[in-house]
Amino acid sequence: MRKFIHILVGTFMALSSAHARADIYVVVNKSNPVHSLTQKEVVNIFMGRTHAFAGGDYVRAFDLPRDSGAHEQFYQLLIGMTVAQVNTYWARLIFTGQTLQPKALDNEDAMIETVRRNPGAIGYLTQEPLDKDVQVVLVLKTGQDHN
Repeated sequence: MRKFIHILVGTFMALSSAHARADIYVVVNKSNPVHSLTQKEVVNIFMGRTHAFAGGDYVRAFDLPRDSGAHEQFYQLLIGMTVAQVNTYWARLIFTGQTLQPKALDNEDAMIETVRRNPGAIGYLTQEPLDKDVQVVLVLKTGQDHN
């Protein structure tokens, strides 16, 4: 019985840590003159409200897969919206033809590669990037308010 309880507790702790929410790192190309962004600026970019960085350079947002936990967590931390709410928001905007939805990439490696190759790209990662060709411009902390 004790062995069963230890196994059960161990399994629970492993599952809990696997689902633990981590910070999200918003990244741009290293050559981008923007070295930091406010949460509101990132909201405006990812929600299609702006198409340029503050300095006027074109910006193109990229998402992780729409069915990934990172995608869900990013929008929850960024703006407090569920995936369903984000999808509904974009369905309305796409219908009117006003803007482009962030392009979904296959995984975080594809995100790093895309940002590295495109000076106007912006994306997000679940771990701080080790690649020196991308720079972090905002960290969305788990448990923060989304203003």
